[in-house]
Amino acid sequence: MKSVAIIEDQTAIREMLSQAVLDPNEFKVVLESGDGLEGCNRCLELKPEFIILDVMLPNLNGTDLLRRFTKELPDTRVLIFSGYQTPGLVRELLQAGAHGFVEKSAPLSELKKGIEIVSSGGSYFGPEVAQLLRHAMADPKSSDSGMSVLTKREREILQLIAESNSTREIAVKLNISVKTAENHRTNLMRKLDLHDVASLTRYAINNGLIIMGN
Repeated sequence: MKSVAIIEDQTAIREMLSQAVLDPNEFKVVLESGDGLEGCNRCLELKPEFIILDVMLPNLNGTDLLRRFTKELPDTRVLIFSGYQTPGLVRELLQAGAHGFVEKSAPLSELKKGIEIVSSGGSYFGPEVAQLLRHAMADPKSSDSGMSVLTKREREILQLIAESNSTREIAVKLNISVKTAENHRTNLMRKLDLHDVASLTRYAINNGLIIMGN
């Protein structure tokens, strides 16, 4: 029986996955989390064999989460399950180490197929995602969002700014000094040539770090 973690911010989807999609004879759900930072810390502690991961998560987005899992849990299989997909995001997730990606608009049978293949060691991308991936690989410039100029810490701070956290709140969440948080904030604004919270928030939404309502 494989241990599985579900990191998804919508409770109904977490319950659907754990109660209706994952075969209890094959999988044991060891973690359900709706928060990116909490999900990351708990996965590093529990070391599940398989992770179903959303992209849009509070406090730490799925792309940066995936990078940590790839580095620190190299034997764990990760399937992205998200309603947000663009050529740039799909390409970025693949580069970060995703073993598969099924869009939330896909039929349930597609999700079950992705779970079966990825958890067994293969790779699987749903039809819409595969098409976006082909487009991204054929024309890399069209899928370059500019996020590549930011460091991992700057990406984290950008997401937290867009989620309406103050500099002091960001410092507490990331366990860094207020001065360090301010320096990172200044650097990312300079790199992106964006100089107010509204512009940073729009940029974060357009690049899949957050969605309206999160």
